[in-house]
Amino acid sequence: MGVHYFNEDVAFPKIKKRITTGWIKQVISIEEKRVGDISFIFCSDEYLLEVNRKYLNHDYFTDIITFDNVEGSFISGDIFVSVDRVKENSVEFATSFDNEIHRIIIHGVLHLLGYKDKVKKDKHLMTQKEDLYLKLFNDSYLLTKNV
Repeated sequence: MGVHYFNEDVAFPKIKKRITTGWIKQVISIEEKRVGDISFIFCSDEYLLEVNRKYLNHDYFTDIITFDNVEGSFISGDIFVSVDRVKENSVEFATSFDNEIHRIIIHGVLHLLGYKDKVKKDKHLMTQKEDLYLKLFNDSYLLTKNV
C-alpha cells in the first residue's frame, strides 16, 4: 500500500516525493477515501503512445493515462505521465514545469477518485478541483520550505 514512483525511458522529474506523497494522501483523505496502491510511471511521449495504442486502441499523444484499480474506498491505480508532454504543456500554458507536473499528478488522482473530464461540465469541475488541490500543495510546500 502506498504511493510509488517509477521512470521508464526518461530522467526522473524533479519532484519532492515525500512532500508530493503527503499531498496526494491529504487529497484522498479530503475526498473521504483511503490510499491503496498508486504507481506513477514517468515516461516519454513515445512510450505513452505505445501504451495508448496497446491498451486503449488510441493512436495519439496524451499527457496522462490512468488505469483504475480502485476497490471500494481504497484508491489504487497506475498513472502514466508523459514528461515530454508536461514540458510542452508548461510552455503552452505559460506555467512552470513544477506546477504542470503537479497538476497532471493530481489530475490522475482525481480520475482514480471518480472525476471525469470528457464533457464540459465534468471538465470544469475537475479543473476546479485541480486548482483547489494545487493551491493546497503550494501552500503546504511553502510552509515546509519555511520551517
